[in-house]
Parts: sequence; C-alpha cells; structure tokens
Amino acid sequence: MSAAGAAGYIHGTSRAEQDRLHAQARQLEAMVFEGVDFTGRRRLLEVGCGAGAQTKLLLERFPGLAIAAVDASPAQVERARAELAGRVEVTLADARRLPYADASFDAAFLCWVLEHMARPLEVLREVRRALAPGAVVYGIEVFNASLHLEPDCPSVRAYWERLNRRQSAAGGDPEVGAKLGNLLLEAGFKDVVTSVWPRHHDQRDRAALASQLDYWRTLMLSAEPELRRAGLADDSLVAGLEREFEGLKTDPRSVFYYTPVKFSARRP
Repeated sequence: MSAAGAAGYIHGTSRAEQDRLHAQARQLEAMVFEGVDFTGRRRLLEVGCGAGAQTKLLLERFPGLAIAAVDASPAQVERARAELAGRVEVTLADARRLPYADASFDAAFLCWVLEHMARPLEVLREVRRALAPGAVVYGIEVFNASLHLEPDCPSVRAYWERLNRRQSAAGGDPEVGAKLGNLLLEAGFKDVVTSVWPRHHDQRDRAALASQLDYWRTLMLSAEPELRRAGLADDSLVAGLEREFEGLKTDPRSVFYYTPVKFSARRP
C-alpha cells in the first residue's frame, strides 16, 4: 500500500507509518488472501509493495514463489529490503514503466495500491505487458464512499470527506474499487471477477467492533500530517474524531460498515 508511481499517497513514509502498514497487513490478512491462489505459479510481480508488509505474507503463504516487488518510494523500498532480507527482489520503480521484459511473470498481486494512482489504467496495462499469457492477477481496493457509522459522527464524517478530497486532489481515487471491472477489461484482461467484502460490526460483538474502530481511527490519523499541511485538519477536528471513535465503542446503537472490493483476472 504505497505510492508506486503516484502522488496520491497521503499517509507518509515515517517509521511509525511503516509499522502501521505491517500491523494492518496482519489484521486484514484473512480477508485479503481469501480466495487468492498462486499455487503452481513460479514468478510473481507485486506492484506497490510499500514497506513489504503484504510481501511477507505472500512469502509465508506461497513459499515456492519467486517475487519481484516494486515501489516508487525510496523510504518504502529501504524498509521492504530490510524486512525481506534478500528473499525478494525489491526495486525502486514507477508502476507505469516497469523494468521488466514482456511476459516476465505468471502472476501479479496489487493490494491497496490503485487508489493512489493518478492513471490506474496505465498501471494495469503495464502489469498486463509484464505478464505471460495465462498469468493470473489478484488484488483488493478501497471503496471509501461505502463507509457508514451510526450514530452519526460529524467530526469523523468531516475528516473522512477531507481525507478523500485530499487524496483525489493529489491524484488518487478513493472510489476505485467500484471501477475495477471496467478498468481490468479496458486494460486487456479476461475472466475478470470482482466481489465485495463487507465489514459489518455492531454491539453483537463488542470486541470485534472496538478492534475495527481502533484500526480505522489509526488509519485515518495516519493522514493527519498531510491534512494539516493542506489546511484541512486542526486540533478541534482531530479531538472530535478521537472522541467520536471512543464513543462508538460503547454506544448501544453503534454500527460500523465498510465494503472493500476484491478482484481477479487473467492475462489472455
């Protein structure tokens, strides 16, 4: 989850943010990798590897894969190389101009990366070029318009709207998940499948609700420095967000709902 060839990554590359990405990968592992099957594949391209969080999980789940991972951030590439200790080829590269020959891979993986791309279609076309006929690609993306909280949280709602506005202004697309089917088809893939994976929590399981709320609070606040620089967040808004997230943990009316979108496709 990083800015592989895009200016739309607004979460920064501090050590704390990189640690958050690794914690996030573990927390979301079951959802992200459900249905992902690289069995029998030999060489995989990961686009937007960030700090190497998802790459570590790929190695654990598919130890026979030779993985080439790319990211456009020097700081992220440095952390990924340290985390992966030579087990993966990690390259500083723009995802729109991959440093690989045609048909170099028989699999690809993209996780939370197209949301940061100004031109995701170009990225998908470049991934297709680097894949051999019959290669598979799996991934997951955001659909930020799907976030729903009850009771209403005006500070969270205002902050989220500003975060998404800032991401769009920076060249990203916080609603890219809804567009994946068309993008993959236009990029030249076939057998395109998309599926929604709703995260729905309420007082039936308070522990799960609290865990999800803590995760989302941390996710949102990871963009706080950028929003402050852009004049879109201040102490009052951030304090309101913190207060509302805490209140949701115990309010008997609390509902959390969010729907990411997963995809798979094949290179003809």
